Amino acid sequence: MASTYHKKILSNGLTILGETNSSNVSCGIGYFVRTGARDETPAESGLSHFLEHMMFKGTPTRSALDINLELGNLGAQANAFTSEENTVYYGLVIPERFRAMQELLSDMLRPSLDPSEFAMEKKVILEEIALYQDRPHFFLFESALKDYFGSHSGGNSVLGSQDSVSAITPPQMVDYFTRRYTPSNMVLCATGNFNWESFAQDAERLTAEWVDAPVSRTLSRQPGKQQASIYRKKNLNQTHAFLVTEGPSAQDPERYPLAILATMMGDSSGSRMYWDLIDRGLAESASVDSDERDGCGCFTAYVSTTADKLDEVVSIAREILVSPRSFSDGDLDRAKAKVVSRIVLDGELPMGRLMALGMEWQYRRESTPLRTIIERVQAISRSDIDKALERFPLDRWAEYRLLPE
Repeated sequence: MASTYHKKILSNGLTILGETNSSNVSCGIGYFVRTGARDETPAESGLSHFLEHMMFKGTPTRSALDINLELGNLGAQANAFTSEENTVYYGLVIPERFRAMQELLSDMLRPSLDPSEFAMEKKVILEEIALYQDRPHFFLFESALKDYFGSHSGGNSVLGSQDSVSAITPPQMVDYFTRRYTPSNMVLCATGNFNWESFAQDAERLTAEWVDAPVSRTLSRQPGKQQASIYRKKNLNQTHAFLVTEGPSAQDPERYPLAILATMMGDSSGSRMYWDLIDRGLAESASVDSDERDGCGCFTAYVSTTADKLDEVVSIAREILVSPRSFSDGDLDRAKAKVVSRIVLDGELPMGRLMALGMEWQYRRESTPLRTIIERVQAISRSDIDKALERFPLDRWAEYRLLPE
């Protein structure tokens, strides 16, 4: 049975979206908040992620233990994540427990921000920062993007630093929450087997006390720049390289052809990077990605290998990157088939559609049916990729390496 799309703006400014399908045996629901590292000042670095954790630490009507037990009682697959530009809270449940999940999530989105829970959770965040800093590829990506974006907020760290998070205070968090978690800066989405009318009525009731306020985000592009940097870290078993240039934003029509190009150049199997580096045993990892963001974007490549092979591996990777038009019609057809398969597999499940629905609204204020997206991908031609490369020529690469001390 085909899905039916719904949309409504509540009296407080909150947009609610739904995609109902009675043939599904589950349903997904999630709040998508248009806030992340991108929106933080230096003194707030890591605050969005910290706040995400605090949503599970109690509300005026529920303790942290109550929330944890209720999620278990609902049998929910629930979680949250923070990125550079969004914070998302979501759950997947059976239809009979959908309304209870909606009530719980809505309550969690108005947290107590208790100072004692704040102090305990800060320790958890600091441990998480230390853990991720020990991961070489994470350390490289975060350091490289900070250098690449410079003063542009696209290079802000999601986790923040030990110093920035240690300095965050409860009043800072309350102020940030008040400024960013406003109804018009959020969207509530639901997908799968649920009743739209009940969902809309419950959303109006559960968020009736939420006060709206205007929220802004500074948007600007980061032109590609040519530079090279080397970072060093102790106890590395492998060396790593990360290359970055300007790419399409989440709003640019070029995002479709360049995503296909990235698949041809650096997918995990059957791509040029795979055959020239992985299959030959030269590199442990090799990938190419189009990182589309709000109003800006970057096209990236990553490789990891042993120290004695790094120069050779980077040289081969660069040869692939500077010849983006070197692909056959068969390469193009295979890349489109891969992308379509992934879209279909994700779209079969309510959770996959939930993420697609919420993110597309956050970035483009539209909701595109699954079939339309598939048709757009299938229609991409060589000339479309050529036109995209005219605007984003992928010719000004910044290179960052991570080597042992």
